[in-house]
Amino acid sequence: MQERLQKIISEAGVASRRKAEELITGGRVTVNGKVVSALGTKVVRGRDTIAVDGKPLGIVKKFYILFHKPKGVITSLHDPEGRKTVADYIADIPARLYPVGRLDYATEGLLLLTNDGELTNALLHPSQEIAKTYWAEVAGIPAEEKLDLLRAGIRLDDGPTAPARVRILDRDEDKNRAQLEIIIHEGRNRQVRRMCEAIGHPVNKLKRVKFAFLTLEGVRRGKYRHLEREEVTRLKELAGASKVQT
Repeated sequence: MQERLQKIISEAGVASRRKAEELITGGRVTVNGKVVSALGTKVVRGRDTIAVDGKPLGIVKKFYILFHKPKGVITSLHDPEGRKTVADYIADIPARLYPVGRLDYATEGLLLLTNDGELTNALLHPSQEIAKTYWAEVAGIPAEEKLDLLRAGIRLDDGPTAPARVRILDRDEDKNRAQLEIIIHEGRNRQVRRMCEAIGHPVNKLKRVKFAFLTLEGVRRGKYRHLEREEVTRLKELAGASKVQT
């Protein structure tokens, strides 16, 4: 299968996608011994010989990481404001990994990171409807009628949401707060927070506890683990990407 040259360079850990494009346009990349400077160039992984500054790309090892993101960490590889990013926690991995989706700065929980771009795209494609489970502590105790609005799909400023599965896990009458379990398959910016605000119960704390069948069991905050081979295979089957090489 043909793929864009900059994508392969990026997944090899040589540079980010944008930097890879600069390497190409700067005449620093060769394919089968010839300089290539066109960004639209497509090559076949494993068949074409690609080199950057005369150094051939090796076989790219794929990494699949389950990370327990702490609150106050940016889901990015670099932050111009100097805040901590997820990259700071996986600096010992010899590859450039990218997050599968995002968690906002104030949200903690399960985040996948990988250099398998094809699997990432498959998992994030809306048609796959991969379930993501959150625990949200909200102000006040929502009535069932309000939760039914989320279950039916509620209109936000960027359009209506898909129906969510929602239930109350705990309620504290004295402190006037409740803990909800919310399961969605969309991935809009700050979606769970905006859903709760829309029914008049803003989020105090938010944690993603499950992605598809994966959980945080055994992974402490700020730590990560490598996915088992069987877990990667199951993710690929779930995302319709089982033909991708493991």
